[in-house]
Amino acid sequence: MKGSSLAKFCLPLLCLTATPNFAENNYIVEHVDPISIDVQLTLPQVIEQTLAKYPDRTLNQALQREADALKQRGDSWLAGSSSLSVQYLDDVVADDIGYRQISGQIQVPLWNWNQRSAGEKVAEQAQLSADKQVAVLKLQVAGLVRAALWDLALENIRYQQSKQILDISEKLLQKIRRRVDLGDLPRSDYLLAKSDYLQKRSLVTQAEAKVMHARKNYSILTGMNRIPENYTETLSEEATISDRHPLLQAVNAQIERKQAELHWVKSQGSGQPNLQIGMQNERDQRGGRAIQSAGVGISIPFGGKAFLQPQVEQANIELTQGLARREHLYRQLEKNLHEAEHALEVDEAELAIANEMKEIAERHLKMIELSFAAGEINLLDLLKIQAQTHNAIRHAKEHEVQKQRHIAFYNQAVGVQP
Repeated sequence: MKGSSLAKFCLPLLCLTATPNFAENNYIVEHVDPISIDVQLTLPQVIEQTLAKYPDRTLNQALQREADALKQRGDSWLAGSSSLSVQYLDDVVADDIGYRQISGQIQVPLWNWNQRSAGEKVAEQAQLSADKQVAVLKLQVAGLVRAALWDLALENIRYQQSKQILDISEKLLQKIRRRVDLGDLPRSDYLLAKSDYLQKRSLVTQAEAKVMHARKNYSILTGMNRIPENYTETLSEEATISDRHPLLQAVNAQIERKQAELHWVKSQGSGQPNLQIGMQNERDQRGGRAIQSAGVGISIPFGGKAFLQPQVEQANIELTQGLARREHLYRQLEKNLHEAEHALEVDEAELAIANEMKEIAERHLKMIELSFAAGEINLLDLLKIQAQTHNAIRHAKEHEVQKQRHIAFYNQAVGVQP
């Protein structure tokens, strides 16, 4: 399926034959979206610059902040926020003999057995998942850039071909007009040639609009109006969907995180034990000696399984959903790979056929042009053969681009970056 080195060298020139025209104002419609070739720019650079401005990058930043927060929780020596309670009692509204009591207590939540290590594991998996999401986003952006560039290349090929056809039609129209003026051909032939010319001009207008749309799509995506001189790729040697695929690595990281979160929920048990440290100042009456006292205690919750189990089951549902997503993802990746492989195989066969049809059509056209000049066939037959030849030439050029386009899509399917 790999193309020859000669084809890879020539293809960028084929795709970018309109480069000098990027700066020209010879378009039929005045609306022009400028694009220029940057010989210093590479495909990886375009992807990096697109990624830096891509809206979804803020999600990666949010995931990183979450991972940092979970790490901070796991690193804490306490299982939650401590609390301070202060109490004041006297008998002013009752006996009023001067009784007074002031007490204060600090409550410190403690970790359950292995609960802190479970929290640290959640933080580790959250960080790993955040890192994998960065690779996923980069691959997604690479796919968008690949599609935008090759769409532009295809539309540019079609536009250039339509312009060449228009030039040929214009030259034929001039010849027909001279022959009509000389009385060699009937005026109906001039009207037929004129109609054909206008149809070709309309096709150029449509192709021009599609080129502008493709340019705008690329510039909106990347934030640039420059494209690389060469963005062809080498076909990856990956033949299957492996565990190294960024999408699979990301979903596996998410599953591992859900497993860690399930363990974290279970480790909470019936609640957090609390260490209590308190002090008290008390006197029986006015003028009496104040008694200072201090104490320590611990509270241990129990019997909360009925209240914890719904949280456990919710975490287990999320884990099961993650496992299901992985299976769906793997099937989709396998489907994408099969389609990419099949597209390349079809391209190989179609390209050979298209080139052969192009050669035959060009030879046939030369014969028909000679026959028309000799008066052996009419103009309508010539125009039909011209249209068939132009379609064959365009078909062959498009298949050259389609082949390189599908190589890029194959690399995208197996998760390979440019």
